Order: sequence, then structure tokens, then C-alpha cells
Amino acid sequence: MFETARAILRQDPAAYSVPQVIFTYPGVQALFWHRIAHYFAQHRHPFLASFVRRHSEHRTGISIAPQAQVGKRVFIDHGMGTVIGETAIIEDDVVLLQGVTLGSRHIEDTGRRHPHIKSGAYIGANAQILGPVTIGKFSKIGAGAVVLKDVPDHATAVGSPARIIEK
Repeated sequence: MFETARAILRQDPAAYSVPQVIFTYPGVQALFWHRIAHYFAQHRHPFLASFVRRHSEHRTGISIAPQAQVGKRVFIDHGMGTVIGETAIIEDDVVLLQGVTLGSRHIEDTGRRHPHIKSGAYIGANAQILGPVTIGKFSKIGAGAVVLKDVPDHATAVGSPARIIEK
């Protein structure tokens, strides 16, 4: 948690201290509760995992499925309305703004149903990334984009449906 707070302190000009980030940033709090819920999910305690998740959702407005894999130094900025599905994978140093959805497209799918966000990606406000797509390293997804296909490394995707505008 301290590593995440220090990373946020470097990125966010509104942050002025590690305690401020830890105690007042809902994204940091949601990730703290997620790590506990994830532990319970991994150790076959689904009720406890769900209970912790619901507590976190109520406190922060951010919904992270206990089974989702979340890396280090992930920054969920102004996270209200952010939803992360159960087979989602978020690698290290990713930024998610408010209202981002990492969701599935088809209920009948088996295996991976949610996105894989690679290291250093930046996902704009209210972006919807749906299905088992991969967002490449250091890619940027514009605000309000609806991503239904893979985005390569170092690319920028915008629009609905999203299209690559630069690589």
C-alpha cells in the first residue's frame, strides 16, 4: 500500500503526502480491500471474499471482483463507478480513471472473459473495455472509448467502437 501511495504521490499533483493518499483516496482503499478479498477467494472462502468486496463497494463506489488479478502501483483515480470483472488481469503501473469498466461481452464464454491490461497503460474516464481483449504496454485509451478489440503496445485508442489513432 505504501508503494502504491508513493507512486500516486509522484503522479498526482493534488496529492501532498502518503497519509493523505492512504486515508482519502478511494482507489487505494478499494485496492486494500481487494487484496484481502482476493486472499479469501484464493483460499476457497467465497463468502468472506464476497463480504469484503461488498464492504469495499459500499465504502468506495469501486467494484473489484475478488478473483481479479491486480498488480502493483495501480492507480484508480476518482474511481467512483469503476467495475473490474473476475477474470480481469491488471499488470503493474496502470492508471484507471473514474467510471472505467473492465467487463465481459458474452455470458456463455468460458475461461478468460475480461480484459488483460498490460503494464503502464492509461485508461481514460468512462472507458468500457469489454471481452477478453488485451491492452498493450503503455497504451492509452481515451475517455468514453468502447474497446472491443486488442490494442497494441504504445498505441492510443479512442471512440466508440475504439479505433487506433497513433502507435
